[in-house]
Amino acid sequence: MKKTILSVALTAVLSMGVALSAQAKIVLKLSHNNDKTHPVHISMQHMADEVKQLTNGEVIIRIYPNSQLGTQRESMELLQSGSLDMAKSNASEMESFEPTYGAFNVPYLFKNKEHYYKVLTDPEVGQKILQASKDKGFIGLTYYDGGARSFYANKPIKSPADLKGMKIRVQPSPSAVEMMKLMGASPTPLAYGELYTALQQKVVDGAENNETALTLARHGEVAKYFSEDQHTMIPDVLLISTKSWNKLSPEQQAALKKAADHSMLFHKDLWDKMIAEEIEKAKSQLNVEFVQVDKQPFIDAVKSMHDTVKQNPVLKDYIERINELSK
Repeated sequence: MKKTILSVALTAVLSMGVALSAQAKIVLKLSHNNDKTHPVHISMQHMADEVKQLTNGEVIIRIYPNSQLGTQRESMELLQSGSLDMAKSNASEMESFEPTYGAFNVPYLFKNKEHYYKVLTDPEVGQKILQASKDKGFIGLTYYDGGARSFYANKPIKSPADLKGMKIRVQPSPSAVEMMKLMGASPTPLAYGELYTALQQKVVDGAENNETALTLARHGEVAKYFSEDQHTMIPDVLLISTKSWNKLSPEQQAALKKAADHSMLFHKDLWDKMIAEEIEKAKSQLNVEFVQVDKQPFIDAVKSMHDTVKQNPVLKDYIERINELSK
């Protein structure tokens, strides 16, 4: 009889432990608009694996690629309201939600990749901007290298004059729209998932992005010239809703931030390797021609943006610090 009672009691205790363990587990849904083969997805999975390890399985991140939970902008709106836990966006689109991200959207701002990474990790610029939106419903965790953005279309674009009359797809960012107008094109905001069809049906004449768009999104099937003007280096941004962040214990928050920062460095090496591979694929498999251009006419065309941003009370200090870090 005693054995039976002990057995029942032990079973109840074990069951309670399992129930408490299940309740303690926090599952965070992460939305993004890229394919599973994209380096950003691979880097975020690397982060998710480390978070699980650092928290002993208490925090699980489930990643939903290919806009399964909505477009990038829809995901941002869900994030801001607290209806979605995490999302990957980029500084271009983020400008509409938090103006300080506009600092990254000024064309020809970074001297090279070393300068770019110094800015992203700098407490007075990159890390400060991540925290700037805390009261707006979301917090930045880390950045992922998005490469340099250049034009691609069915004709070479060697100077701003070649853009005249062209409808170029841009992200819904005030800076991106202004840059395109100054260069002579007609900016056309459009969701990334709609771009292949828009290029195919000539709704737009071209677009601007890094080289992975040619292969991973197959845009190289409908746009055969990639003109390497490298007008911007805009990072992707990993974000968490303030509501979801506040559900985590201080230890869990520290583990998530640590894993996010580690994944940025993991991504840095992965990005360089994959870009080289994707360029080769675009050339050999899709017959995309890569066009070298003289950047100076493009730089001259957008000079007024540099003059304006230096007078912007929100961005002035950030731009000054970015320029200091280039020395």
